[in-house]
Amino acid sequence: MKNLTLGNIAQACGGVYHGTEEKKGECVTSITSDSRKVEEGCLFVPIVGARADGHDFILQVMEAGALCTFSERELEGAKYPYIQVGSTLTAVKDLAAYYLEQLQIPVVGITGSVGKTSTKEMIAAVLSQRYRVLKTQGNFNNELGLPLTVFRLRDEDEIAVLEMGISDFDEMHRLAAIAKPNTCVITNIGTCHLENLGDRDGVLKAKTEVFDHLKDQATVILNGDDDKLATVKEVQGRSPVFFGLDPEHPIYADEIKGQGIRGISCKIHTPEGEFAVTVPIPGQHMVYNALAGTAVGLTYGMTLEEIKTGIESVKPLGGRLNFIINEKLTIIDDCYNANPMSMKASVGILADVLERKVAILGDMGELGADEAKLHAEVGTFVGKSKIDLLICAGPLCKNMAEAAVKAAAQEAGKGTAEGSAGASADETEGTKLQVVYFEDREKMMEGLPGLIKAGDVVLVKASHFMCFEEVVKELRGYCL
Repeated sequence: MKNLTLGNIAQACGGVYHGTEEKKGECVTSITSDSRKVEEGCLFVPIVGARADGHDFILQVMEAGALCTFSERELEGAKYPYIQVGSTLTAVKDLAAYYLEQLQIPVVGITGSVGKTSTKEMIAAVLSQRYRVLKTQGNFNNELGLPLTVFRLRDEDEIAVLEMGISDFDEMHRLAAIAKPNTCVITNIGTCHLENLGDRDGVLKAKTEVFDHLKDQATVILNGDDDKLATVKEVQGRSPVFFGLDPEHPIYADEIKGQGIRGISCKIHTPEGEFAVTVPIPGQHMVYNALAGTAVGLTYGMTLEEIKTGIESVKPLGGRLNFIINEKLTIIDDCYNANPMSMKASVGILADVLERKVAILGDMGELGADEAKLHAEVGTFVGKSKIDLLICAGPLCKNMAEAAVKAAAQEAGKGTAEGSAGASADETEGTKLQVVYFEDREKMMEGLPGLIKAGDVVLVKASHFMCFEEVVKELRGYCL
């Protein structure tokens, strides 16, 4: 790892080195906070968590071959080198910023309320057609995950594509101070983490904290169809690059056609020309991801043919619009997390398929005082969509179920719905949607065998705390 001698590490994070002068000049080979992933020559970062204190594993990791460890306390009698710091979390962030500066490679920083991960995957797929790219893996996008992602970079990497996720004010300041993006992409401003951020204006303020730590002459790429992002007129004295479906944007898409579960096609227009492309993942939001990927590709001098190839090579991630297809069912595994905007987007994808459409939805978290209203809004959206069966679970989803019943009845011209959530809505004249509500995930899973039919396309989505990956596992095991 470039310039990461123990002496330089101590200096970069303001720590005190304890050990021999001979060891002080040695470089670490990797950095980890997981005692199970320690390897020869690594630096161990013991994090003090709610359930465990990493300091309890220091002796174990040093015996396993670690070169050095951080520590927030003096380690009396230590026969191995360690660097004493005030906070191991602060130290690892400071060290990540130092290491990234040593490498001097461009950074694409990605944030937004919805679609950060799928946009990150798209941008990485595009850039990989010309460059060696390192991207954020999994959910390593917070104040510990981002530094650990940075430490995976090596001299041969040419571009870093880093996802940055936040839930409160000032978090983006701390993340951006590490990443210092050369290119910044913001996907949208939605109704996420409202418990801390208040409303969409608060979300905009929190997300755009990234602008305070951009590299000089950075390129800012924004979804111009988002009403909040459209208000950003200038960053560092330069206009953002806007993308969207509006032909007024320099990068826009039209001729959009759903291809069912095979994806979605469109024509993308740019100042360099236009091209037709099929994104191999369904949903209109994937058109926006393709536009973001196009904008980043052009920023880094790529040809339209390279960009098109990259877009068409993107693959879904497990838990994030991952299609699981067998002879019995098609499962749309989108259970990693959820908020109102992403929930509606996924339901919209389901509505485009030709087979019987089943939405299994669960509670969404961190929505603040309007959580009941926001669940009802999703229910209304489902009721107005061409969905055959809504199955939902969780106390907040009762609002979703009731609103779906009402909206479906109104769509059918009945005016009001008969019955209530908690039982199936009548499939009466003109009303196709059936709604079934359960108090919790466990009761729902008991009832699923009598509700799911062979040939169904089943969307599974909820916030992470609902553990709907268990629902996906159950569905995968069905022998219908």
